[in-house]
Amino acid sequence: MARGVGSLASGNFAFSYGVCRKEKREGLIMIIDWNSVFVPSLGIAEIVLRGTLMYLGLFLILRFMARRQAGHFGPADLLVIVLIADAAQNGLGKEYQSVTEGLVLVMTIVAWEYIIDWLIYRFPLLRPYLTPSSLTLINDGRIVEEAMRREMLSMDELASQLRQHQVEYITDVKLAKLEGDGRLSVIRHENR
Repeated sequence: MARGVGSLASGNFAFSYGVCRKEKREGLIMIIDWNSVFVPSLGIAEIVLRGTLMYLGLFLILRFMARRQAGHFGPADLLVIVLIADAAQNGLGKEYQSVTEGLVLVMTIVAWEYIIDWLIYRFPLLRPYLTPSSLTLINDGRIVEEAMRREMLSMDELASQLRQHQVEYITDVKLAKLEGDGRLSVIRHENR
């Protein structure tokens, strides 16, 4: 086969960029099967359904996990980052049979993130169900033990977070809340 000449390989258009001589036989070095690159092997509806079920299932799991584990990202933000990275990787690594399948899955994940944000904004009654509420850890210089146990937060971890807010003594804190996104907000007593 000559270099740069198009050929038909297994019913799909392929393009040869050279001849393989390493194995001492003629073969194609690079075949591009355009059909498998762009034509989905699964139905688009199935991809959307799978993406929807995975997103909503993981959203529910992350909604009820301990907030301190999420760090500076909210659980929904972390979910979107992980799912998009996985969907993009699968599309690039040919676990899916086409780029189209990976793009449809990424668009499904982004659409659900947008829909949930829109629901939170548009319907305030849904906020308690879709976003975790803040949790009081320190109230008027006193630690709320029940909240610490609920979030499995140790005194050392709380002290570390307080130091990041330039707070040395717990008694200096008027109110400290663990916000729904995992960050700690601190209000100091004004006269101390």
